[in-house]
Amino acid sequence: MTSHSKPTTMTSAATTSGTHPGYMPGFGNDFETEALPGALPQGMNSPQKCNYGLYGEQLSGTAFTAPSHQNERTWCYRIRPSVKHSSRYERIDLPYWKSAPHQPQDVTSLGQYRWDPVPHSDAPLTWLTGMRTMTTAGDVNTQIGMASHIYLVTESMVDSYFYSADSELLIVPQEGTLRFCTELGVMDIAPQEIAIIPRGLVYRVEVLEGPARGFVCENYGQKFHLPARGPIGANCMANPRDFKTPVAAFEDREAPSTVTIKWCGQFHETKIGHSPLDVVAWHGNYAPVKYDLNTYCPVGAVLFDHPDPSIFTVLTAPSGVEGTANIDFVLFRDRWMVAEDTFRPPWYHKNIMSELMGNIHGQYDAKPKGFIPGGMSLHNMMLPHGPDRNAFEGASNAELAPHKLDNTMSFMFETRFPQHLTEFAAKEAPLQDDYIDCWESLEKKFDGTPGKK
Repeated sequence: MTSHSKPTTMTSAATTSGTHPGYMPGFGNDFETEALPGALPQGMNSPQKCNYGLYGEQLSGTAFTAPSHQNERTWCYRIRPSVKHSSRYERIDLPYWKSAPHQPQDVTSLGQYRWDPVPHSDAPLTWLTGMRTMTTAGDVNTQIGMASHIYLVTESMVDSYFYSADSELLIVPQEGTLRFCTELGVMDIAPQEIAIIPRGLVYRVEVLEGPARGFVCENYGQKFHLPARGPIGANCMANPRDFKTPVAAFEDREAPSTVTIKWCGQFHETKIGHSPLDVVAWHGNYAPVKYDLNTYCPVGAVLFDHPDPSIFTVLTAPSGVEGTANIDFVLFRDRWMVAEDTFRPPWYHKNIMSELMGNIHGQYDAKPKGFIPGGMSLHNMMLPHGPDRNAFEGASNAELAPHKLDNTMSFMFETRFPQHLTEFAAKEAPLQDDYIDCWESLEKKFDGTPGKK
């Protein structure tokens, strides 16, 4: 099944018919961009009268009093102030989108779990109706923790818009191409890319090539930022210049529209008579961003031993405990393996963190069978996991020549909190009941002989 949707035209200074408006490079930069010349005030934020009859409005992503190096805000110059995009609210139900705390009484979250890809259906699904929550952690009301989701999207949102007051969304496509038409510009994302949509930003999702499927990490806590490199130095891992933020683009369209808001785990909608994507110019550092995962430069051992998987962190969202993340987004992509006298796949371990993995494409080296593109696995805190028997035997007896681990891209959402399964994950998603058996055939090799390996 293939679905295509004609892209919506948003007015931008960079737009010509049929082309994308464009992007600006950098992560956390203070950007400025305008879709009409002179729409952006210079030298001040709030002039008595804005050009073009626009309204000045600030969108704050942090508390006003946050330290200056953490403070995030964007000044928007828009056709209508956002109070005109909000009317009386009516609560609605999106039954498959869950928020923490969510601990179903008849679902066991203790265990090592793995799922096949959630299959597409013939039902028309938008970004909102196609979201399927797999796990939740923490508490959305106290703004700690996260949720992980699978999205299945076949239909574009038409005169329908959304924002989350609860969270920022980290989106990891696995299949199909989506367009995010946001208040601050347009982003197209495809497999092997990611995107971050900030808390409070209004947007609409269109299908450019479908059906679309992928993963979402809903971050209730502090925003994602680049990890500190420490002794690694100024380069490698994810470099700021490879992140792309959209240029200003706006809609001036009168049409009956619906805005849906996620607030404290509940969903509400309001009816308005126009598009809310009406920001003609903006400046600031609180904005959506996309990133090509193929630009991630992994760092690893060049002599012996296997470094902790944290060496592959792309983005981290801190918690109140120093050095312990609310969420780490970790990438396992193709790379050279060169360590001497070393068991090269990830070793067996138990961990204080809870690890949810997803496969974007190819084969993961510690689980060569069963963990297929679109699939997920969950190893909750302090539950043992590691290579299956075939991976262990293969790596234990392999010739230790330089080896290119190729055709692989998996990721991990890792959090300090336990991840609780939803009813969907436990009862409807294609759970592999035999996953736990992948370690059953591991053999006892110990016989007490000195020097035996």
